[in-house]
Amino acid sequence: MTAANNGAGTPENDDPFGYLYEDGQAAGATPPGQGRGYGYPGPAAQPGVPRTSYNQVRTVGERRQYTQPQVPPQQGHGQQGGYGRQQGYGQPTAAYAAPETYPGGAQTRQTPVPPQGGHGRGGGPNTRGLLIGAIAVVAVVVIGIGAALMTSGDEKDKAGGEPGNGGSPTAAESVKPSEQPSKEPEGPAELPKQDAATLTLGGPATAANTVPGAKGTGGGYVMFNGEGGSASWSVTVPEAGAYTMYLTYSVPGKDAKTSLTINGQTPRELNMANFAKAGEGDWEKGWTNTYAYVNLNKGKNDLKISCEAGNQCDAYLDQVWLEAGQKG
Repeated sequence: MTAANNGAGTPENDDPFGYLYEDGQAAGATPPGQGRGYGYPGPAAQPGVPRTSYNQVRTVGERRQYTQPQVPPQQGHGQQGGYGRQQGYGQPTAAYAAPETYPGGAQTRQTPVPPQGGHGRGGGPNTRGLLIGAIAVVAVVVIGIGAALMTSGDEKDKAGGEPGNGGSPTAAESVKPSEQPSKEPEGPAELPKQDAATLTLGGPATAANTVPGAKGTGGGYVMFNGEGGSASWSVTVPEAGAYTMYLTYSVPGKDAKTSLTINGQTPRELNMANFAKAGEGDWEKGWTNTYAYVNLNKGKNDLKISCEAGNQCDAYLDQVWLEAGQKG
């Protein structure tokens, strides 16, 4: 059974609660037990003639008009007499029209919904403010991470580094001693020079300073003055081994030879030639130098330059010094 077409049936199939409505009462509907039944009275249904349904569909919000206007009966398809008036098939029932359709009826209006406010232009969200806030949050997070890393590095530095990671040992750790013996420092490359005039003189040797050009303090030097004359001194070296002994001297334009004695051993010949190529008798032009290789013991060593038998000792001794190793 559909709206506006109930088909053929008995009054009992009509709305059993029609007597409760004003239009049903106007049509003669009575409660049950009052003699006329509880449906909408009217003539018997005719086959093929639809009856009007009182279940009308209305728009949400419409108010129902319960007072049925007095409209003269209209002739149309399916018109019925008596108290049950049937309008034309498919035509709306005037009693159920919306109140605003009647003259003077209340007009409905829609209340405009105010746009939701916002800080952005045109009521939209303030995307610029949100973007600035997001950037600020990211910056704070990055700064916090950097500060944490720096603080962690400082704490490790203060703690002296972690053991086994290259840091300095803590107080609880003991430094493992080296398995290799410590190497003693090598001796100086050049031992202090000594002025011949300050050495220990023996025999006829004497000090003088009359010939210009000597490098000793105050221009002093030593003259051997023949066989037996000598100059002796002691020197301390850090290691045993080969050394080079240097000396400056002067000869009168001709070669000389003396003797060198080390730690009381057999004397050896010491060449004091005229390397300056000075003229004979020219002591001032005869200042020159020479060297000799010597082997010394570790610690103190005694040295002596002397005029021995068979030597040509016509020479003046100025300075002496040692250097480690054999050098030219």
